[in-house]
This record gives sequence, C-alpha cells and structure tokens, in this order.
Amino acid sequence: MKKIVLIALLALSFGACKDSGNQSDNQQNQQAEATQDYVSFGAEITADDAVDADAMMALYADLKQGDTIAAKFQAPVNSVCKMKGCWMRLAVGEQEAFVKFKDYGFFVPKYLSEVEVIVSGKAYVSQTSVEDLKHFAQDAGKSQEEIDAITEPELSLDFMADGVLVPASAIVEEPEQEVEESAATETEATE
Repeated sequence: MKKIVLIALLALSFGACKDSGNQSDNQQNQQAEATQDYVSFGAEITADDAVDADAMMALYADLKQGDTIAAKFQAPVNSVCKMKGCWMRLAVGEQEAFVKFKDYGFFVPKYLSEVEVIVSGKAYVSQTSVEDLKHFAQDAGKSQEEIDAITEPELSLDFMADGVLVPASAIVEEPEQEVEESAATETEATE
C-alpha cells in the first residue's frame, strides 16, 4: 500500500513539473510574440516600463529649458519627415513632442500614421528657431503659405531617441509613384 501511495505522489510530482514547464514555455512564447509585434529601429529596446503620452506630458511640464531626463514612452505618431524619416512628431497631451534620432544614426518609416510607437531616450525642452521651424515644415510637406506664416521661434518639447519600436503592422511599402519621383529627383540632383 505504501508503494502505491509513493508511486501516486511521484506521478503527481512529475505531472506538476511538466505543467509548470508548459506554463513557463507558454509565458515565454507570449512574451516572444509580443516582442515580434514590433520592429526595432536604432538601439534594441523593449516595451517594458514605457509610460503613456499623458504621463510623459506630466514629465515635460516639470522641465525647464536646459533640463534633460531619461524616459521611455508610448504615443501616437502625428507626422514623420517625408524626406527621409529623420524625425517624427508624437502626440503628448494637447501638444507634440518633436523626436529626433541619436547621432542621426537611424530613420523610421516615412509613412507612419494613426499608430502608436514606443521611444526611449532623453526628453528636454528647447527653443526652436524660425529657420529650423521652416525647415521642418518643408520636410513635412507643408505648403509655401504655411511655411511663410512661421515668424516666431517656439518653445518645443523635444526628445532624442536612441531606440524606437514600431508596430510591424504599421510598416507599409513606399508608394511606387513616390519612389520613382524620388529616384528621378536624386538623378537630376546628381547631374
């Protein structure tokens, strides 16, 4: 009788170990799937500990010109540089954070819209000159009338990203016509 009880306990123990192993495997698979939902640009980062846009706005509210803080946040993309994808504007509260990429070392897809990304890096507040504002407006594809209307410098919520996570589903191919136009413009510029 003791042998039967002992065998039953051992069988239950092995079964429990097997189940906990499956649960651990399932958790790892779910984490891997969550990681695979993003495409990473720049430094490899994770989505862990990213604050939302409202929490990021609260952090910006405490900054003065010259202050810098390390941060990671998730926010909707309002616009991206149409020339190269060398900057983007993210919605934070009622304002926008102007995101550049560390050392101009990477770019994001130019056609991101209506998607939330995760950025990691340094947040700061600075004054943006009229010349830079006009340059950024031109990069964003604004009309000449909108560019000419820029006459005052602005206090800007800035972010220097060392890494960006973009949902894989948000990455689309560049429209053929624009690729051809871009190639023609580059060819004309080199001639």
